[in-house]
Amino acid sequence: MESDAPKVGEAPPEFELPSQTGECVRLRDFHGRKHVVLFFYPKDDTPGCTREACDLRDDHSELARSDVVVLGVSRDSTESHARFASKYGLPFQLLSDADGDVCARYGVWKEKNRFGRTSHGIERTTFVIDKAGVLRKVFPRVSVEGHAKEIAAAVATLQIAERIS
Repeated sequence: MESDAPKVGEAPPEFELPSQTGECVRLRDFHGRKHVVLFFYPKDDTPGCTREACDLRDDHSELARSDVVVLGVSRDSTESHARFASKYGLPFQLLSDADGDVCARYGVWKEKNRFGRTSHGIERTTFVIDKAGVLRKVFPRVSVEGHAKEIAAAVATLQIAERIS
């Protein structure tokens, strides 16, 4: 199920996934309207994923003012996402990729080795997609500490480049 991540400068794979509210979210719905921050994370309500989501929550109003929509993706159910979003007041949509197809097409489903045990799971990765639907930045193997600020800086750089061109 592993595959290569989409490349910067190309259109990332389209998808249609259910959110914690039951809404069907399609990447193409944001083309021409919003920049997209698409973050893949391993599991709802775990320490690292909670810190990442809460950091993005804390920076959400600044990102929203910059015409950015934030979307989180994991293989958890929509019910799990609803509990997670409610518990931490997450203002963005969490998408359920229950079968792992989107994770595979984005190249984030990886073999992991921990304490000599091999397993598969989501490698924490963030993609920044511009309003035209082109992938502009990839943050692989994300370290949670300071990541929300990295995203904000990448979006600001993207917007400067758009104003110049």
